[in-house]
This record gives sequence, structure tokens and C-alpha cells, in this order.
Amino acid sequence: MTSPTPDALLGPADVRELAAALGVRPTKQRGQNFVIDANTVRRIVRTAEVRPDDVVVEVGPGLGSLTLALLEAADRVTAVEIDDVLAGALPATVAARMPERADRFALVHSDAMHVTELPGPAPTALVANLPYNVAVPVLLHMLETFPSIERTLVMVQSEVADRLAAAPGSKVYGVPSVKANWYAEVKRAGAIGRTVFWPAPNVDSGLVSLVRRAEPLKTTATRREVFAVVDAAFAQRRKTLRAALAGWAGSAAAAEAALVAAGVPPQARGESLTVEEFARIAEHKDAGHEEQAPQ
Repeated sequence: MTSPTPDALLGPADVRELAAALGVRPTKQRGQNFVIDANTVRRIVRTAEVRPDDVVVEVGPGLGSLTLALLEAADRVTAVEIDDVLAGALPATVAARMPERADRFALVHSDAMHVTELPGPAPTALVANLPYNVAVPVLLHMLETFPSIERTLVMVQSEVADRLAAAPGSKVYGVPSVKANWYAEVKRAGAIGRTVFWPAPNVDSGLVSLVRRAEPLKTTATRREVFAVVDAAFAQRRKTLRAALAGWAGSAAAAEAALVAAGVPPQARGESLTVEEFARIAEHKDAGHEEQAPQ
């Protein structure tokens, strides 16, 4: 592999110049904050443990700062970009700054939430600076749609990083924590300062690492059934599970029967449960009906 020229990555002046040439003003609506620091994108690639044989999918590449760093390290990179102007410009940026890797790059001009297939070989890694307003839904959609993704590293708002990586019992443990854990082992993988972005956001950012479970969670319930329990449990966070799951189960008594059958105390609350326990509750949804069934 030819090693790219040292100045192939984008610095602050390059980013502003590119944006000016394209008439791009970062918009809050799309949560756009462009990374302007080459050391930061290299650090992200290192932390993601991108390997020379990886096929990386990147969501929201923007002007291409992280894309170029990924192309230095991976076998190939597919970027998913919703913005018309940015999607139109990115292939030319790659060709100009890293011509020797341009044939290893593919662009999908689409909303990541609607992407169901990608060109070329199946992706093995997801590395992205996710737009903060859609970070969790996009992450979960990609993990669900592309089971070949083994390793993920996303940069998100610090608060979202805490929620994704939270353990049961934590104040910020909730729906994102449980759903992410359905797919992967999740942990915080570092903090990112505000000054590496343009414009500088008014929140801190964090890196989250997700390594897909080697074996899917052992349960007879489907993902959808388990996620329905999770959504119900956290929709009324302060209530006990017996009360919070009443709508889901059909009544508080049916919820209690499911909880008891699953070995979960009916007075417990959602934030104390592991994803395995939520799966057990989903498996016993009809426990109340079974008790009433004629012998």
C-alpha cells in the first residue's frame, strides 16, 4: 500500500477553504460540526482499531476529515451522506487529496436511516462523527441492518456517550443503553474537546466503542419483542415494572405474572435491569394467560 502524502488530511484552513468554495455553512438542523484537527481524526481511527483489511462505513462524512484518515488505514471506506452539496463534493476531495486510494472509496447519497444495503463487500466496522440530533437511532439502525459490522466507534455528544455506555443502576441508564447492549459490549472510549470542531459546539463530545457480541443474546424472544418491553419500562421511569408494563402486558396482574415468571421482582424499576432480564420478561409475556389456561 502506498503511504499517503503527509498533508493529505484536512487542517483548519483546508476545511474553511473547502466550505467557502462549496458555499457550505454548517447547519444546526443537521447537527453539523466539522472536525478541523488531523490529530483528532487519526486518534479516532487508532481508537477504532481500524485494520488494513477493514471495510469501514462512515455516516455523515461532511467535508471528509475523518474519511481521509479512514482511507489511510482501511481497505475501503463507504461514506453515507444526506447533504446534497457535501455528497457531491466528497469524491472530488478524496480524488484530489488521496488519488492512490480513490478507487477504495464509495459514496452513498442517502439518509442513513433509510440505508438497507451498501455497495461492495459487507462492512466490518462503523466509524463516524454522528450528527448529535440523530445519533442513537442511526447507530441502532446500522447495527440492526448490517450484522457484519463487528466493531463500531462513534463520536457523539458527551451526555449521549454516557447514556449509551451506562450500566444498570446508573442514573443515565435507559433505552439507548439497553438497546445498544442487545448488539454489543459498549464502553466509553475517550473524550473530545470542543476546539477540534468548526463551528465549536457548545457541548463536549465523547467516543463510544461497541464490539458486537460474539454470540447473539440467547433468548426465544425476538429483538422487536424485547425492545417493546424496554420502551414500556422506561416510558414511565418512576413507576415500578408492575405498573410500567401494565399496558404492554394487558393489565398490571399480567405484568406481575410475566415478571415473576422471569424471576424479576415486580417492584423493581427498569433502570436496574440488564438486557438479559428484559429478554426474559419478553419471553414470559403470556405467563398470566398460561396460569388461567384450563388443565
